[in-house]
This record gives sequence, structure tokens and C-alpha cells, in this order.
Amino acid sequence: MKDNKDRFGINIMSYCREHEKWLETALAEGKKPQELLDWHEKKLTWLQHERLIHLLVTILTTIAFIFTTILGIYLEGNPAAVFLCVVLFVLLCAYLVHYFRLENTVQHWYRLAEDLHDKCCK
Repeated sequence: MKDNKDRFGINIMSYCREHEKWLETALAEGKKPQELLDWHEKKLTWLQHERLIHLLVTILTTIAFIFTTILGIYLEGNPAAVFLCVVLFVLLCAYLVHYFRLENTVQHWYRLAEDLHDKCCK
């Protein structure tokens, strides 16, 4: 069992890079492509779940941002509403970047799964 360095969350992008590096090494060492494909597909479902959760959070953050923007306009530039709008905008930008990276990683992992499938089914 690993130490508790990830007790409060993991860096999902480095987790994905480590998995890809492990796949390359295991394939080079002659592990069976079918076993690698099975494990990769399991991790792919985990990553898809992560992507879904972040999509929902991004949508909710977008709704909150739109609501506070409308509220700020309605309250004629109330400083508290403007501050909240700016904070939500920064948070929304961070979520969009993270979601973009997750989406592209999932699509890249689809390609890896196809490559593994081709190797084991030739």
C-alpha cells in the first residue's frame, strides 16, 4: 500500500502521464496487450467519471457566474456582486482549462485503447 501523499486528492494529469508511461514500459517489457488493455479500460472508466463530475461542476459554476453577472447588472454595480462575479469568472476559467485537459486526455486514451486492441487482436 502506498503512503498517504494523495490523501487530499491527486494531480489527475500527472496520474494520467504516469499511467501512459507505465503502459509504454509494460508493453516494451513484453506484457500481454490484452492484460494491459483490460487495466487501461478500467482506468479509462475512472477518468470518464472524473470528466463527468467536472462537466457538472463547470456547468454549475457557469450558471452561478451568469446569475451573479445578472445580479450585478440589476444592482447597478454593487461592489459585493461585482467581486463575486470576478471570483466566479476566475474559477470558471480554471474549470474550463481543467475540463479541456480532461476531455483531451480521455480522447487520447481512446486512441491508446484502440492501439492496444490492435496489438492483441492481430
